[in-house]
Amino acid sequence: MDLLAAFIDIVLHLDTHLLKLTAEYGVWVYAILFLIIFCETGLVVTPFLPGDSLLFVAGALCGMGALQLEWLVPLLVLAAFGGDNTNYWIGRLVGMKLLKRTNGLIKREHIDRTHAFYEKHGGKTIIFARFLPIVRTFAPFVAGIGLMRYRLFMLYSALGSIAWIGGLSVAGFLFGNIPLVKDNLTLIILGIIVVSFLPALVEFIRHRRR
Repeated sequence: MDLLAAFIDIVLHLDTHLLKLTAEYGVWVYAILFLIIFCETGLVVTPFLPGDSLLFVAGALCGMGALQLEWLVPLLVLAAFGGDNTNYWIGRLVGMKLLKRTNGLIKREHIDRTHAFYEKHGGKTIIFARFLPIVRTFAPFVAGIGLMRYRLFMLYSALGSIAWIGGLSVAGFLFGNIPLVKDNLTLIILGIIVVSFLPALVEFIRHRRR
């Protein structure tokens, strides 16, 4: 419970924690952000890591001058693209074996939900999934299991990475330091989390009704 409370505190007060990391580690904070984004998109066992809110706050810190947007965006686009491709090849090479050996660590319902979304939207899922927590972690994994053509996957992955990283980072850069937003940043972060999970919640409710 203490670990969960600490994680929730970090997520809801990302601005404070990220600012401290920047003060303590300097340019190495870019490596920390790179690792978080890479793991959230590249490892099927870490869908819980903050993504959307982290990008918004990082963009806001760029607006403050604590980070540089021209460094942040390309590095995190590379992290997201690299994570996607790592996840794709994990799914393609060992996906089914991995599902059988994780003893429920990788939840089957997450895979099934992502696959249903994939069937509905086709290759565009790789782009759409970027803006959906949990789904974005499993979409490339499912694409690999389904043997999606790699060239097509790379195209959608690159477009999705640029749209996701660029969109949220620039939004934080432009709006994160407006006094109204800055004074209520915890509520903004909470709102981003809720809005991010809303499509998945709607799909879950529809599924339960069916």
